[in-house]
Amino acid sequence: MSDTIFALVTGYGALVIFASAYLSCLAIPIPTSLMMLSGGAFVASGDLTVWQVVGAAYAGAVLGDQSGFLIGRFGGAPLVERIARTPARRAVLDRARKLVDRRGGLGVFFSTWLVAPLGPWVNFIAGATGLSWARFSVWDIMGETIWVAVYVGLGYVFASQIEAVADILGNAVGLLAALAVAAAMAVWIRGALKAQRKKAEARATDLA
Repeated sequence: MSDTIFALVTGYGALVIFASAYLSCLAIPIPTSLMMLSGGAFVASGDLTVWQVVGAAYAGAVLGDQSGFLIGRFGGAPLVERIARTPARRAVLDRARKLVDRRGGLGVFFSTWLVAPLGPWVNFIAGATGLSWARFSVWDIMGETIWVAVYVGLGYVFASQIEAVADILGNAVGLLAALAVAAAMAVWIRGALKAQRKKAEARATDLA
């Protein structure tokens, strides 16, 4: 896969990085992170300039997120239901909905880089559930800044070891996503136990 991506970046430059970033934010499975790593490597070799790679990746990501948000906003709940026809998609959308419901704009921020696989689905859900456009945009722009800077920067620094870096980052993202889910579960369990305690105390007061 890496040879194909290098060939695409060599042939089309920043244009293919922009297109991959845009489409991946609409839930189309494209290895955009590896594209950005490759772009950073080409900056290091002098074949591309940093403003071309960063600008293309950033513009594609933000415009893709905005498109996903608008699709969710104008498509609404019926669109989300159509997307969620398969069990796998429904599970991902449910996770995205919980992230937006609990964290709001902060959930959008984390979905762009910390739990990036949820990002496109969070875009749809944020639009469909009525999260304000301004709030979505502010958190989205900040999150995409981190995502683009990290991947292009690592591609530049580790230009000769792109595949190894991609594998490490893939494992790290999976670990971070698992930790995020575990943390959410811990918060939920703590709240449930606290509510149960309050009920027990209220029952004991009534009996007294």
